[in-house]
Formats: sequence, C-alpha cells, structure tokens
Amino acid sequence: MATKSALIIVDLQEDFCPPNGSLAVTGGRDIVPIVNALLAAPFFDIRVATKDWHPHDHISFAENHPPPNNKPFESFAKIVNPFNDAESYDTRLWPVHCVQGTPGAELVPELDLARIDKIVEKGQDKRVEMYSAFYDPFVNPCVSVSELRGYLKEQKVTKAYVVGLAMDYCVRATALDALKEGFETYIIEDATKAVDPKEGWDKARAEMEDTGIKFVQSTDIIS
Repeated sequence: MATKSALIIVDLQEDFCPPNGSLAVTGGRDIVPIVNALLAAPFFDIRVATKDWHPHDHISFAENHPPPNNKPFESFAKIVNPFNDAESYDTRLWPVHCVQGTPGAELVPELDLARIDKIVEKGQDKRVEMYSAFYDPFVNPCVSVSELRGYLKEQKVTKAYVVGLAMDYCVRATALDALKEGFETYIIEDATKAVDPKEGWDKARAEMEDTGIKFVQSTDIIS
C-alpha cells in the first residue's frame, strides 16, 4: 500500500506566541521558519493547521470559575462528561486565549498559509477541554470531535508528522491520538516548543516514545 504523509501544524496562533500572546510559549515564534521550510518540502502530501477556537465562556479559562479556584496556571478544575457523570478528568486552568474571532486566535501571519490544505478548528465546546486536534479526552461518549480524523482518512494518509505548540500539551495529545487512530506518528522536535521546556518536555517525550511515536529533526526531511 502506498504511503501518504501529512504535516500537522498544531495551534501556531498569536495567543501562544511572544511577544503579545496571552498564553505565550517561550520561543514559540522561533519555530515558524522551520515550519515554513517543512511546508515547502515535497515530502508531504497533505498539510494541515489546527486552531484552538474557544467560545468566551470556555471551561478552561480561569476567569470562568469562582474564586479561589480561578488562578491561571495554578488552579485546576474537574471536568465532568456532560453525558456521563461517572467520567471526569482534572484540567489546569489558563488565561483567556484563542477566543473565536479575536486577533489572538489567528494563525501567526509569518506562517505560509498558501501551502496549507486544511485548517481544523478545535476546542469549540465550552464544556470540555480539548488539547488534541482529534477529539476531547472523554470516551463514553466522546463529546467533541473535529474534522481532522475524517479528513486524514479521506486523503488516505498513513503517516502523521506533528509540529507546533505546545509540545507538552496539544502537540502531545494530538500525536497520541494520531497513533491511536492508526497513523504512523512522528514528532519533528526542532519544530515544536514546550510550555515547560525541561520537565514538561522530558515527560512528554518519554510518554510518546513509550507508545511508539518516533522523534525526528526537520533536517531529516528537508535536507
């Protein structure tokens, strides 16, 4: 069977990038030239960009929770499956970010948008956190599903190469779900940055490698 490779650019948005992003990842903007070089590489058959696309009352925003449990980065909240109260998970609370239609939700303008085949929006259901570009963490039942899985399957993609922001959150979750969906999955490690560049990076990398996700460099693809 022929292989088809997809480049998945996760959440390379203004709110995740310095200098003005409300949830800026250190060095987040620095990966854009590498991502653009990957976009231009003939190696990839499909090029997808994802966007956090939250409503203003999204459950992950600290300001939408009562004090004292409303401190960005510090507070956590329990999220319960709206269709099954036996299923729940805890999530870190964040500053308001990537609100639908705001400048902070836009992909960074330096990104070579003309080469992107599909933009997938995620995190639109106010009731659930959705780090993965595929779906939220609930399974019984899943609450929110993006277009990504269907699009990649429709395009007969077999390999997924994941880059973007942030390595220890949305990149990690997207890669793990890509593997779960049967795609041979890679992280291009010089084209991603972590919220926590040491402990968060090391923990995410170890978890992904344990599942079979492979780590490569951009020069392995574009050299």
